[in-house]
Amino acid sequence: MTAVTATTTGTTGPTRFEVTHTTEYSYPSTVSSSFGELVIQPRDLPGQRCVASRLVIEPEPHDLRERVDFFGNRTTYFAVLAPHTRLSVTAVSRVEVGERISGKGPGEPIGWRRARERIRTAIGTGPDADEAALDARQFVLGSPLVSLSAELTGRLADYAATSFRPGVPLLEASVSLSSRIFHDFTYLPGVTHVTSTIDEVLAARAGVCQDFAHLAIGCLRSLGLAARYVSGYLETQPPPGQERLAGADASHAWFSVFIPGTGWVDVDPTNDQLVDDRYITTAWGRDYTDVPPVKGVIFTRGDRQDLRVAVDVIRLSDPAAPRDPAPPRAPALPADPAPPSDPARPSDPAPPSDPAPPSDDESEPA
Repeated sequence: MTAVTATTTGTTGPTRFEVTHTTEYSYPSTVSSSFGELVIQPRDLPGQRCVASRLVIEPEPHDLRERVDFFGNRTTYFAVLAPHTRLSVTAVSRVEVGERISGKGPGEPIGWRRARERIRTAIGTGPDADEAALDARQFVLGSPLVSLSAELTGRLADYAATSFRPGVPLLEASVSLSSRIFHDFTYLPGVTHVTSTIDEVLAARAGVCQDFAHLAIGCLRSLGLAARYVSGYLETQPPPGQERLAGADASHAWFSVFIPGTGWVDVDPTNDQLVDDRYITTAWGRDYTDVPPVKGVIFTRGDRQDLRVAVDVIRLSDPAAPRDPAPPRAPALPADPAPPSDPARPSDPAPPSDPAPPSDDESEPA
């Protein structure tokens, strides 16, 4: 196994992206009112800065408020009270992405068992205070989609054991685990959904990025380590010889592992790599249920809805480009967009009832 330690990697200067994320709901029956919560605007963090962001909702909402949630994510609440048969939400954001804590390099990596002990015994005051490890401890616990029942915890720990051998550094073991998930599980849209559990993923031996992130998180937590779910975007390229299609990108998801003395390091098991400056982070939480891009309730007598989602991640090569995002474009909204070179999962929404239950997005992340 190749030694891996945490360093910062990136370009000599920040890379600038424009991200356009459009979600459009169409209803065969009139909706009297819609209430929703959005987590589709990138957050600021070390190595990433959201320069500007614009949110457009049609019909115009009667109430629109932004807040920062428990995990520090940008969250927007809206209420549309006028009758409507179509609801469109578009976020256009300009983001600068620079160095990330990831990569290979020299250093003294911390072993995974020692890391576990530091997280377990962390205190917040006094000469031995370790507030970062204390804060990370919440991500050792189970969550709605990452259950830590006795039976499942044993299965996950057994699967992780091949990577987490005695004396292996935490980052090295985490990268090994991610790579094994990449090779042992098939990327197959449609076999899971946004509420699928790790048990279902293990049974199918297949899934999408959300499932692979949850599986890795479950394995790490089964060993007493801290791991969180990260949602965002990944710059993709069209297949060789093909033009880039507007709206053909998708949201993405990966996991982050806490390494005492270093911080959080992001790893992408869907693409078998550490996260670099092609990734844009929107939010993080315990699992997907904390950060769905769009969720909410509608009031209607109808029994179904049609959903269209379009995502564009454009690299801005002109350093003199305006700092305010352009007005939202009208990207193509194909029902089945051509997949980009990196996997992307199509939408699989549940039909609403009267009133509709919370709708956890839209596009299940790629």
